[in-house]
Formats: sequence, structure tokens, C-alpha cells
Amino acid sequence: MSAFPYKRIVIIGVTSSGKSTLAEKIAKRFDLDFIELDALHWEPNWQEAPLETFRERVRAATQAERWCVAGNYSVVRDLVWSRAQALIWLNYPLWLVLRQLVSRTYRRWRTKELLWGTNYDLFWRHFKLWSKDSLIHWLFKTYWRRKRETPQLAALPEYQHLELIRFDHPQEADRWLESLS
Repeated sequence: MSAFPYKRIVIIGVTSSGKSTLAEKIAKRFDLDFIELDALHWEPNWQEAPLETFRERVRAATQAERWCVAGNYSVVRDLVWSRAQALIWLNYPLWLVLRQLVSRTYRRWRTKELLWGTNYDLFWRHFKLWSKDSLIHWLFKTYWRRKRETPQLAALPEYQHLELIRFDHPQEADRWLESLS
């Protein structure tokens, strides 16, 4: 086992890749604040927070000394990535993420799981593939772009300080987490 060397981590990946799940595990195990960008972004009734409100929430949350952030929002990347020490990229296969998305959405809908504020998942909305409100639509819209852009973004001079940790399957992430003390 090796010691955990990070105080500030950001976990990225496409929708439903398991960012929040892994971030919460890491945060609990290593006594870090768990910061879920979706929770800071979404207002009641699925309204997006105004940009400056969202940025201020993220700025305040990441002032802590120890945290693990889950999320990909480009409008706050400068705030999060500049303070992070490590970037964990969940680069999972499309079929796996799509399966997780459908399963998660169904579970949240069936159990009426409260997400952020007053927001609940609306299962059938996600199968309207032509709708911008569909997470399945969002997954297909962003999947290949994220595969291309993530290595390019991580290579930018302003992010050279980040250690990039890439997992191509959830089992890799699980084994890595288990190897840490």
C-alpha cells in the first residue's frame, strides 16, 4: 500500500461515468471535503445558477485546504484545476457509461431520489434523444469531444502542475483506490 499524496483532487468524465461516486469514496476515506459541482450549479426546478453565482459558490468551496471535486464544468475549470494537485479522468467505454446512465436514471426515478435543491430525475425525459434536456443526448454530444479535449487541456501550461491519473474501466479505479493507505 502507498500513502495518499493529494489534498486537492478533481475527478472528470462524461455524464454518469461515476465522478461523484468515486469523489465521495475518496473524500470519506482520506478526510477531504466532497464538492459536487452539480450541487453548486443546479437551482430548484432544474434552473441553472447564474454564472457569477456558480463561480462564487465554486470559489468558496475550493478555498478549503483539502477537497475532492466531482465535475467537468468548463466555466469553473480555471478555479478548480488551478488549485488541484491531481486530475482523475474516468475515460470509460461508451457502452458502459450508457448502461450506467440508464440504470442510475431509472433508480433515481423509481426511488424518487432528491438530487439537488428540489430536483428529481425525470426518467422518460432522457429518452427524448432530440431534446437538450436528455442526458443520453448530452452523453452522445460530449463523449468523443471529451476524449479528444481532456489530454489537450491537461497538457496546457497552466495545468502542468496536475498529475493526470486516467482510468479506462471502473475496476482500474477500484484497484487504485484499494492500493492506497
